[in-house]
Amino acid sequence: MDFRISSRIEDYRSRIAAFVDRRVLPIEAHRGNYDAHDNIRLDVLDRLRAETRAEGLWCLQLKAETGGQALGKVGMAVCYEAMNRSIFGPVIFNSAAPDDGNMMLLEAVGTNEQKERWLKPIVEGRVRSSFAMTEPMPGGGSDPSMIQTKAEKHGDKYVISGRKWFITGAEEAQHFILIAKTSDDPRKGLTAFLFDRDQPGWRIKRRIDIMGPEEHGGHCELAFDGLEIDASNILMKEGDGLKATQIRLGPARLTHCMRWLGLSKRCVEIAQGYATERTGFGIRLADRESIQMMIGDLALKIEIGRLLVMKAAWALDQGSFARKEVSMAKIHVANLLHQAADVAIQINGARGYSKDTVLEWIYRYARQARLVDGADEVHKMVLNTHFVAEGGDFWHWAVTE
Repeated sequence: MDFRISSRIEDYRSRIAAFVDRRVLPIEAHRGNYDAHDNIRLDVLDRLRAETRAEGLWCLQLKAETGGQALGKVGMAVCYEAMNRSIFGPVIFNSAAPDDGNMMLLEAVGTNEQKERWLKPIVEGRVRSSFAMTEPMPGGGSDPSMIQTKAEKHGDKYVISGRKWFITGAEEAQHFILIAKTSDDPRKGLTAFLFDRDQPGWRIKRRIDIMGPEEHGGHCELAFDGLEIDASNILMKEGDGLKATQIRLGPARLTHCMRWLGLSKRCVEIAQGYATERTGFGIRLADRESIQMMIGDLALKIEIGRLLVMKAAWALDQGSFARKEVSMAKIHVANLLHQAADVAIQINGARGYSKDTVLEWIYRYARQARLVDGADEVHKMVLNTHFVAEGGDFWHWAVTE
């Protein structure tokens, strides 16, 4: 097994790390650069985005012909981890959810016309996008087969009715990917549609208040009452909605993990820095065995997470769906992020609980990690399904030819 990365990937990683140190962390340190929802102010974001584009660090995940650098999933794992050393990092490099997953899906399955109309503006940073799938009860969440939003065909158009909620980025999005029901077929009953926020027949009912912090555009509830979508704006074919969802969500779950590893490392960095400087009862915190064990445990779990993520990234690059590998990474890294933030706050004491550090930001953000893109329990059921089907081969090594 070769765990080395290419010199090209290392070049991007080191330049990203340097940019985050030089430009992003100083911005993050000043509260005046935050918006009302604890994210980076859009005017500040636009300036930094222009800089990353000028330095050739923009949309690295996409193919060269799309406007990226074709790093592959392994290269993304390395670079996304470096980006998210700052809480503002991924969006500055145009590698944040939900745009990240939407761009990769459109690149993979969109027609040339769809790429020009719907993908190119996102790649260029002129618009943002959203993926509208999750619904309130009794609709679909982790189980897409429960989707209730309907798309009824009338001539060459589809008329949409229904509701969605917790749709990330909806308030700032211009382009939407919508999953709706077109038949009762359990495998081919869903279809993916593309629509623009300026089209009539839908509205944002509310921006749902969450524990926060929030992505730009929040997490919104949408109502559809007569939105008309032309058949040319079906992504893939009618009935391919479940397939489109699977193509998008597998890599998107893993890119979350890539970014969360960066945040976990930042937590340890802040904890270690404080423990090194803080003295109590005549001894540095860093010299206490209890603190050493806490930080050592996190270091171990971060490395386990990196290995799980890298194995899943490698499998995706080989053409596999990597379902069990992604599920393993998602469970482990989501829980790791929460633990890293919690331990770092404990070591920092009142300082960690205050807004003098980003730890409280990361702690609030981390709790959603065990829910988004499939709750822990769903991914554990996925792993059980694989284990029942594969038995001892669940742990097999791939053999070279």
